[in-house]
Amino acid sequence: MSYDVIVIGGGAAGLAGATALLRSRRSVLVVDGGEPRNAPAHGVHNFLTRDGTPPGELLAAGREEVVGYGGELVRGSVVGVEPGFRVHLDDGRTETARRLLVATGLVDELPDVPGLAQRWGRDVLHCPYCHGWEVRDQAVGVLATGPMAAHQAMLFRQLTGDVTVFLHTGPDLPAEQWEQLAALDIAVVDGEVAGLEVVDDRLAGVRLVSGRTVAREVLVVAPRFTARVPPVPGLVAEEVRMGDHVVGSAVPVGPGGATAVPGVWAAGNVADVQAQVIGSAAAGLMAGAAINMDLIAEEARRAVDARGRLSPAASAR
Repeated sequence: MSYDVIVIGGGAAGLAGATALLRSRRSVLVVDGGEPRNAPAHGVHNFLTRDGTPPGELLAAGREEVVGYGGELVRGSVVGVEPGFRVHLDDGRTETARRLLVATGLVDELPDVPGLAQRWGRDVLHCPYCHGWEVRDQAVGVLATGPMAAHQAMLFRQLTGDVTVFLHTGPDLPAEQWEQLAALDIAVVDGEVAGLEVVDDRLAGVRLVSGRTVAREVLVVAPRFTARVPPVPGLVAEEVRMGDHVVGSAVPVGPGGATAVPGVWAAGNVADVQAQVIGSAAAGLMAGAAINMDLIAEEARRAVDARGRLSPAASAR
């Protein structure tokens, strides 16, 4: 069969978009690789009525809703897309669709420090809104690898009185930021970081190249947010910058998530590096509604054309 829409990516954005389309009686296939970005996290936060829900539970509930409305789910990845939206999956299947919704998210590329990846989402963090409450009043370190380190430090200073910035490989701080950090009693440690000290599966300190270890319970880093772009012809990601600093990449979208590729929409972190789970779900909903309206417009045009062909009198009026 040919689907109205194939959704590539089964996270919050993809599942929300699929649900909106299914509730409008569209046929939908969701293709999901099963690698959610937030899998290491203990819970999803700032999601109204679902605060603290483990990410896997939230996705399971979303999948159940999609199936309940008649949607289809398949575990796999898209390895190719031909014109007319012939979608090739890694298991050898080929499915077709009238429209595509890309909700493949992003990859957090961590700084090159030994041990960071193993602690990611636990006591190596990046977002105060995602994890800050859970580490309040703890000893927090901020690893400087770009110009946002002072900004991150001040955000976490709102949550704890013990914040230390490790200058590591970051650029020199402007005089204004030095003054702000000093006024907020945020310590600054010079020197490159060599690794982490872990005791009983908990972060205990940050080890410098000099051999010195600074006791810390949490380390805040700034990943590079790289969009996962499926092989859809013409679909590309562009650099996302904060000032002159590249923080990642994302697929540019217009209102409702429309991309530059006709018939293709994008929602969630693949299109917005700053979106949290609830924002991704909202973007998926809006993209689903936009796709449904686009399909309705196409169907109306076809109905008018068919009516004109069948009724010469109607075409004469």
